[in-house]
Amino acid sequence: MVQKINKLRIFLVLVVVFFQAGCMFGGMVSVLGTPTPYEKKIPAEYDLTKRAKQRVLVFVNQPAYLNAQANLRYYITDAMNKELRKKIKISSKNLVAYEELSEFRSNQDDFSLLWPVEVGAALDADLVLLVVIEGYQLEEVDEAVFQNAFLTCQTVLLDVATAEKLWPEAAESKSIRVGFEVGSRNRELAVERLSNSCAHCTVRYLYNCPKGKFRIADDRSGIGWEDW
Repeated sequence: MVQKINKLRIFLVLVVVFFQAGCMFGGMVSVLGTPTPYEKKIPAEYDLTKRAKQRVLVFVNQPAYLNAQANLRYYITDAMNKELRKKIKISSKNLVAYEELSEFRSNQDDFSLLWPVEVGAALDADLVLLVVIEGYQLEEVDEAVFQNAFLTCQTVLLDVATAEKLWPEAAESKSIRVGFEVGSRNRELAVERLSNSCAHCTVRYLYNCPKGKFRIADDRSGIGWEDW
């Protein structure tokens, strides 16, 4: 009789142990199953990854009146193409090279009269990512420091075949504002930083971007940058 009671006690202890272990394992699964900010995705406003095999032209409009002291067309195009390769997985052969666009521009007397989709069609592109520069500033404090640097652009994604605006849907264009207060001693590096930030803040809307990577330090969109 005593032996039976002891076996029953052992059995009950094992049941309790397994139950507690199950609760702990379930809690671990629950914690591990909770997505981190880097795993959570902000849905794309327009999912360009579905058209990643098509040819894309990044067309940057740098107004003549803009005293940029730099070829922003080159820096922004290069940054956008790099971001499209990295985030949208568009191959280099499906991105119109800046040199190709520059050569076409120099050979067209009426280039300024052409619509972006006309340029895209001439360069065998299926899509045009239009970037219109609205403002640029890079104040030089001394030979070592730049401050109050900013770049503002309006961006639009166009379908060449239909001339339809694909993105943004709810507005005429997407306003992109980036900048920093104090930066690199090298003008080229400062311009590259602005261009890279502009590219990130544009392309993040064109794929399911991890929440933890959506905002960056240089993002000045929607926070009253014009009041600086």
